[in-house]
Amino acid sequence: MASIKERLEDDIRAAMRSRNQERLDALRFLKSQIQMVEKNGLKELDEAGVVDVVAKQAKDRRESIQMFGDGGRVDLVAKEQAALAVLQEYLPEQLTGDALEALARQVIADTGASGPSDRGKVMGRIMPQVRGKADGSEVNAVVSRLLETAG
Repeated sequence: MASIKERLEDDIRAAMRSRNQERLDALRFLKSQIQMVEKNGLKELDEAGVVDVVAKQAKDRRESIQMFGDGGRVDLVAKEQAALAVLQEYLPEQLTGDALEALARQVIADTGASGPSDRGKVMGRIMPQVRGKADGSEVNAVVSRLLETAG
């Protein structure tokens, strides 16, 4: 199976051949972000590191979509949504709400968390398990809700 970076290179070439500028822009931006992280860290990223970069870019796109939507910039929302769709192709399959809640319940039970004050302990254990598979703010919301009802 090809690495994410190899797939990215192949997809950039395919986007160039098909003259899909919007997709090409999103792919090139992702590649530049990966290269920047590698340059700043002075090492080549492994697959998990690349997934982290993709996940951060997806999070940034979601935040931009929210802000542009609040500002009434429908044109920019559409552009960001298209870029987010491209990024999601490089992320592992996303957890469903039910799967995320089940995992959160398991981690809460494993850590012995009993209320909102234990959120940091739970988040520290759950985030490595969901990296790239769920948005951190969504995980936080589920954990917070479960801890509120537990406490």
